[in-house]
Amino acid sequence: MDNRVDWHRAPGPFAAILGPPLAWFLLFFAVPLAVVLAMSFGTNVGVADIAISGTFANHARTLEPVYLGIFLKSFAIAGAATLLCLVLGFPLALVVAFATPRARTLLLVAIMLPFWTNLLIRTYALMTVLRDGGLVNSALETLGVGPLPLLYNNFAVILGLVYIHLPFMVLPIAASLERLDRSLVEASLDLGASHLGTVLRIILPLAAPGIMAGLLLTFIPALGSYLTPDLMGGPDSQMIANVIERQFKRANDWPFGAALAVLLVNLTLFALALQGLLRRLEPSP
Repeated sequence: MDNRVDWHRAPGPFAAILGPPLAWFLLFFAVPLAVVLAMSFGTNVGVADIAISGTFANHARTLEPVYLGIFLKSFAIAGAATLLCLVLGFPLALVVAFATPRARTLLLVAIMLPFWTNLLIRTYALMTVLRDGGLVNSALETLGVGPLPLLYNNFAVILGLVYIHLPFMVLPIAASLERLDRSLVEASLDLGASHLGTVLRIILPLAAPGIMAGLLLTFIPALGSYLTPDLMGGPDSQMIANVIERQFKRANDWPFGAALAVLLVNLTLFALALQGLLRRLEPSP
């Protein structure tokens, strides 16, 4: 018996449920995005005045080599951080998924614990560990290796992004692995496959939806990250969000900053659409 209710028969309850999130979406996402989009077609006519003239000059300027180079660098840094999160997060997700219920709860709390601390505080704490007189370089000096330049470069930015976004990779993979049929793993081992072969041929393909979700949840925030490259990066480590911030604050060129923001949003939507297309192309079980 089909217990589903057609919303046409009960529009009131459905409207009551849909109304608040729809109003939130329109007020805090759609309307601000529309304002930024309209602003990207404007020109500065004064210190604080913008005329929406319909010009495409700002969007054409975003395609200049200097800004395309910054976009490519942002993609490279975010991609490297996402790949490292996958390499580190997949084994951790395996441990979480195959742990006992009590240990799994403790591990999940430990993974989510950083979210209970302000991002700025966590970033400064990591900088304290990595600075010239920090814990890492002090230990390296004791071993006769250091000090090493661990801050204000691309390495520091990637490390900071991994440190911040690793839980976004672990949690969806762990959720996907928890729904895994354990009998398939046992059958693979019983038939003579090694543990590594079982992971690569059985667990990894079945965890693909969680991996795709983790890649998306990690890459998109890393691509638009502002705080980490601003505090931990050097002059050659700035990402596209830092360029957008400079256009709005220091250069006072809001239309061009809006055009850069629109391009970043379009790239994010493209990544979401690509992920949805790949999921639709997956063969049905």
